[in-house]
Amino acid sequence: RGSMATTERLGPSRTRRNSNKNILTRIRHGQISGGGLSRGTEMSEALLQERDHQAKWHGIPVMLQRLYDSSHLNSDLSHIHSIIKEVASFLSMEAMSFVTEERRTAQESTSPNTYTFDLFGGVDVSLQHVGTKAYRADVSDDIVKDCLSVLYNCCICMEGVTKSLASRDDFVMFLFTLMSNKKTFLQTATLIEDILGVRKEMIQLEGIPNLPSLVQSFNQQQLANFCRILSVTITEPDLGNDDKHTLLAKNAQQKTNLCPSHSEVNQVALLNIPGFIERLCKLATRKVSEASGASSLLLELQDWYTLLDNALVLDTLMQMATEDAEQSSTESPDESSLVTSPLRHSLPQSMKIVHEIMYKVEVLYVLCVLLIGRQRNQVHRMLAEFKLIPGLNNLFDKLIWRKQTSTHVLHGQNQNCDCSPEISFKIHFLRLLQSFSDHHENKYLLLNAQELNELSAISLKANIPEVEALVNTDRNLICDGKKGLLTRLLSVMKKEPAESSFRFWQARAVESFLRGSTSYADQVFLLKRGLLEHILFCIIDSGCKSRDVLQSYFDLLGELMKFNIDSFKRFNKYVNTEEKFQTFMTQINSSLVDSNMLVRCIILSLDRFESQTDDVRVVEVLSECSLLSYMVRVENRLTILFRLVNIINVQTLTQENVSCLNTSLVVLMLARRRGKLSFYLNALREKEYTEKYPGCLLNNFHNLLCFWQRHYLNKDKDSTCLENSSCILFTYWKETVSVLLDSDRTSLCAIASYIDEAYMDLGRDFLEV
Repeated sequence: RGSMATTERLGPSRTRRNSNKNILTRIRHGQISGGGLSRGTEMSEALLQERDHQAKWHGIPVMLQRLYDSSHLNSDLSHIHSIIKEVASFLSMEAMSFVTEERRTAQESTSPNTYTFDLFGGVDVSLQHVGTKAYRADVSDDIVKDCLSVLYNCCICMEGVTKSLASRDDFVMFLFTLMSNKKTFLQTATLIEDILGVRKEMIQLEGIPNLPSLVQSFNQQQLANFCRILSVTITEPDLGNDDKHTLLAKNAQQKTNLCPSHSEVNQVALLNIPGFIERLCKLATRKVSEASGASSLLLELQDWYTLLDNALVLDTLMQMATEDAEQSSTESPDESSLVTSPLRHSLPQSMKIVHEIMYKVEVLYVLCVLLIGRQRNQVHRMLAEFKLIPGLNNLFDKLIWRKQTSTHVLHGQNQNCDCSPEISFKIHFLRLLQSFSDHHENKYLLLNAQELNELSAISLKANIPEVEALVNTDRNLICDGKKGLLTRLLSVMKKEPAESSFRFWQARAVESFLRGSTSYADQVFLLKRGLLEHILFCIIDSGCKSRDVLQSYFDLLGELMKFNIDSFKRFNKYVNTEEKFQTFMTQINSSLVDSNMLVRCIILSLDRFESQTDDVRVVEVLSECSLLSYMVRVENRLTILFRLVNIINVQTLTQENVSCLNTSLVVLMLARRRGKLSFYLNALREKEYTEKYPGCLLNNFHNLLCFWQRHYLNKDKDSTCLENSSCILFTYWKETVSVLLDSDRTSLCAIASYIDEAYMDLGRDFLEV
């Protein structure tokens, strides 16, 4: 009888649980199949209330049903708003928990209220009430704002909701129109950002209704936040992994995609908006009134950072603080209004600084992407005209590289973590400088008047003509103050800790100033500021292990030393012991992919110096410099050539390692000039037989050169970089490759002559991809 009683007690409860599961199963089945129940609100309110407590739905299905019942033209809007706010309170708590606990699996168990809300049609009813604004004028901004917040919280907890919204093109376009309303801007912007992040197809900015007038209606705060959204629309999906994609795959993709990409079209659309670039420059360079206690910024952010992962979220928080002020004004509040707001006392004193930094991160990113796009020259002219560089120079000490007295750990990471807004800001700043200076005459805008005069004096003393770009520099657009931006960067670069991740970006930014046609004056300008000694210290004495940092220092050193006799004298003075020289060569030989650009510069410099033996200074350096003495030995150059050809093949060529192929070509072009090409090719053949893999090395090199022709002789390919960096005419590059690929086996300069008939065409099939 006891057993019977237990069964009787359990029976109804088990039945109710099964009933709850059956309801959920029926709804999900209806949503998938399109038949039967498609949302839970199609059931009676009585049934929903009966099941609510047992299923722990917290009344969400009943509230949603009441929202559906109120979805008509004459509905009571205040009643609707009260329901939406009640539902929103459940979802916002889950979203906050999801973010702070860093949960990334959208499951019923982790976000039960959000799951229930979605299952019972909450997303659809929210969309319905957001859309009502378009044809019902009395729908308040507060209703729309709360509905958008509900949708955003759903997106945070359930990726499926985000993907579903992203697939609705009409809804996405409608969201952009809502951004014209200052009261709903922040909620709309945060939702759009989430949606665009998961869209399979990039949105076309030209399709946004009245885009120019929309952007022009934004205040500076809104424009900065809009840049966060724009970053998704102007960036190629694989931009961050550019070096990881093979050139073979890229070339094949370019053949199939003859039209401009969506991101390129979007970049043009932005540049066509009147005043857009000018406003971004003003945002990037505006100053911040630093409050007292700014040095404790990182410490104050400890409890806030999980919320403040971007300026949009921070703005939402600040909007909460100024809601009372907003009611009496349609304009977006100035940040200074926080001083009188009730929540002001809860916000850190230095919040305005980190707020401004977050804005600038978004703006600098957009400017950087535009600078490396197809419209580069147009963007360059505009950035110069609107004085971006002198503006950043004025911010350098007080904001960009301001002193930090706190070593507080931020968001569980150290100061070299990209999670920090300040770290991200510095990296974006350095990337912008790199893009701005790279192979462009506007690079001299990074100097002030005194520094430009110094360059002129260096050229005059060396009895060489001034660089044309220097002569043509508009001095109304250059840096002002005691130091230019390049000089300020050099100062912080030399003080950077050995383990700092900034070293890589700093070296890249300075190297870009030197890239292009070699300028003796530019090199001496940097030599006088101790740059060469700093680089050698980092390579030889600092214990640096980072391959990325070492590669950036090798590349910079190569540009600094190329064809410059003073640089080689300074090198010899610093590397004054056999131990130091061996350490230096060990670093070079440990990875030729990283150091081959430096090797190329040394070989090119040696070749030029050997033709200038009537100069006593050159003869002296040739006889004393350990680096030149090493490279003058043919066996060492052959060893380098063997390794360069061996570490790459057509299938593994990337933007990062294709330089190895070009460096090997430089070695052979210089040999050809001296009539020794056949000697080098024969040495490669002997190396193959010594290593017992006849045909492999030379066939691989033959395949690489076939690819080189297809890649560099493409009509869209800019070959001036090869010509400028080597001071060898591109016609000679082409001729040398043609000679090497000659099919005439009697030619002593053709690779085919050194491959036995039995081993010809080894691996040739791999080229046809």
